[in-house]
Amino acid sequence: MSDAAAELRDACEQLRECRERADEREGLDEVADAYEAIERVLNRWEERATDWDDFEGYVEFRNGISETLESIPEDVPESDAFVEADRHVKTKGVSKSLDEGDFEAAREALSPAAEYAQLREELEAAETRHRKARQRARNRRRELDDRIDDLERLVELGEADLDAPVEELREPIERYNEAVRSDFSAFRREASAREFVEWVKTAAAAPLVEYDTPPERLLEYVREQPAGTNSVTQLLEYADYSGSKLSHYVDDADRLKRRVATNRTYLEGLSADPLCIGWPPPAAGTLRFLADELVSVVGRFADEETVAVLRGVRALTRREEYDRLRTAAVARAEMTDEERRRVASGAVAEDLESARETRRRIEAALDDCEL
Repeated sequence: MSDAAAELRDACEQLRECRERADEREGLDEVADAYEAIERVLNRWEERATDWDDFEGYVEFRNGISETLESIPEDVPESDAFVEADRHVKTKGVSKSLDEGDFEAAREALSPAAEYAQLREELEAAETRHRKARQRARNRRRELDDRIDDLERLVELGEADLDAPVEELREPIERYNEAVRSDFSAFRREASAREFVEWVKTAAAAPLVEYDTPPERLLEYVREQPAGTNSVTQLLEYADYSGSKLSHYVDDADRLKRRVATNRTYLEGLSADPLCIGWPPPAAGTLRFLADELVSVVGRFADEETVAVLRGVRALTRREEYDRLRTAAVARAEMTDEERRRVASGAVAEDLESARETRRRIEAALDDCEL
């Protein structure tokens, strides 16, 4: 990967040099604009103006160059170059015509003004290069920030006590997850769709419990229609019936299909997953907050024993050794053997210091090269 700091400093130096040269040329833009205007006329009309049989082309060329010259201020620097160029592309009588040599001579006469246009192009190119180099440096700084975060995390995990008894966390969490899955299955199977969907709506309001809010029309249907007293499982089964068969079970078969069948994917996707605690577990503060939310949400349908296990999980976060056990669990789950080897050998620490040093150089270059 290229050295973003060195590239930026080089682009910065080039831009400074171009700006110094430009400052020495009074009227840079005026001369460059005038030169480019004259050059456009020469390029556009050269072929016709040098054609002996195309007198009209010569006249239009002379009109064009005269109008362009009149638009150039008399006091513009290098004004003599424009006058001299014009002299070379004037015929000296009806028996004379212009040729390519006349246009070459005109362009040669314009060379002092051409230097202004060339310098402006160089300045614009230097500004573009500097702008892009700054953007690349900023992008590289962001990449390094992410890289440093990853390496710092590896160093932290590398210091974990891999022999720590993480089962003290795993066992109660797995016990809770198994219990809440069982209770949820029973709740989904036995509760009315009205009760179940209302519960999902309440659960979805908890920030860390990741349920989607039920569609409003589905919620309205199970609240207001007698069919809402059936379970979600039963309603989904009804939705597969033909209209004539379904009419034996509900008053408005078409409405059930519109409200239930169209939300099949949503209903079938409602599982106990958002109620479970992942492994490795989150940081103590996060798990404590999540457990508080889950106690409220799960307590609406789960057995008291399940809620008691959940409270026990919450209590783990207040133990002094929670962070040590969690760090060990994360290290076991996330670090590869190669990463552990590199941490132990000091290679990760070396990479971390190198990344920090590169970031410092980029930060210094960005500060020094803000032109």
